[in-house]
Amino acid sequence: MISSVIRAVIFDLDGTLVHSLSGIAQALNTVLERHQLPTHSEQTVRTFIGDGITKLVERACPDNYQYEQVTELTKEVSAEYSTTWQQGTKPYPEVCETLKNLLNSGTKIAVLSNKPHDFCEVMTDFIFPDIPFTAVIGQHQGMPTKPDPASALHLAKTLKACPEEIAFVGDSTIDIATARHAGMVSIAATWGYHDLEQLISERPDHRIDQISELPLILDNNL
Repeated sequence: MISSVIRAVIFDLDGTLVHSLSGIAQALNTVLERHQLPTHSEQTVRTFIGDGITKLVERACPDNYQYEQVTELTKEVSAEYSTTWQQGTKPYPEVCETLKNLLNSGTKIAVLSNKPHDFCEVMTDFIFPDIPFTAVIGQHQGMPTKPDPASALHLAKTLKACPEEIAFVGDSTIDIATARHAGMVSIAATWGYHDLEQLISERPDHRIDQISELPLILDNNL
């Protein structure tokens, strides 16, 4: 339950702000096909997303693949994705309008993702050129990935807000766990890539079925 005025919102990226599944699946399958490995449907790739690109590739590879092979394929998928992601990535409906509404109300916004940091910065700049995020943080050396709360707490300092004054919106159990570990308000986005039953079993403070519902939850301070 929200007990403090919410001054800032942290958003996950893939499956929350942007629908990027097609671009991710295309890059992954291009590399797998190049190595004569089985490819995967978008619905299957959807289940691989959430723990960063290395885990994505590891889940897509045959069970007998070694760490070194996964590492090499990860580099190839990253390189392929860097040239193709724009063709398979777009904001979800009403995202841009909702972000602007939050900013107009004085609420600060930020992005925290397990996607590689450089991709996060380029993607948010391209898709949201007129949205001034206070900060965008992705996976990078020296900062543990979600659900470790360190990156979320680092963002809290950047946002100049206490953890209990921050709502964390994401589509995965990892996001809900991150919010809980950081002492933030967790809001489950049900339109994303993760199984709804598992998402709700993580006991988020709130759930929203479309992003336009978010300002009302924050305004009501429930």
